[in-house]
Amino acid sequence: MTVSWLRRAYVWLRRIGHCRGFGIQSPTDYRFVRQVINEHWPYYAYEELGCYDDWLHRKLGRLCFRLANERQPQTIVSWAGYHDYLQAGCRKAWLVEEACHVDMAVVSIKTDYKRLFQECNDQSLVVFMDIWQYPEYWRCIIHDEQVTLSFDLYYCGIVMFDPKRNKQHYIINF
Repeated sequence: MTVSWLRRAYVWLRRIGHCRGFGIQSPTDYRFVRQVINEHWPYYAYEELGCYDDWLHRKLGRLCFRLANERQPQTIVSWAGYHDYLQAGCRKAWLVEEACHVDMAVVSIKTDYKRLFQECNDQSLVVFMDIWQYPEYWRCIIHDEQVTLSFDLYYCGIVMFDPKRNKQHYIINF
């Protein structure tokens, strides 16, 4: 579903107080937001990726690229159609269709997250696409006992599972 420019402007203005990591007290979370999520400098593979994608697919694809580049996972579960971006971000990663030992996953919001989370470990990262379409389902995901860190980017959500950390949820103007 295409998001209109008016809706994009409304979402951006509503989240204006969450720009550039404002309010994030953790240095590691702040760095993650500034240097991975909201990075605006061009990366080496941007020109060859997503030439024919619409703006949202390209924006989310570039985010997937930066996440894979940052995390350098061994296995990536990709159920949302960002294979090229993920593979360019981490060339050594294996893109798998079946969830078994998940280092990183990019999935639809309607994925059975409880089953997926069973295959995740402390270092796993899961990206849920289209969370704006199912906000109540997204709330169930971030309140799951395994999730300790979550980022709401409106178009997608990112969750992590480090049990040494206190549960924290951030809203980011992406």
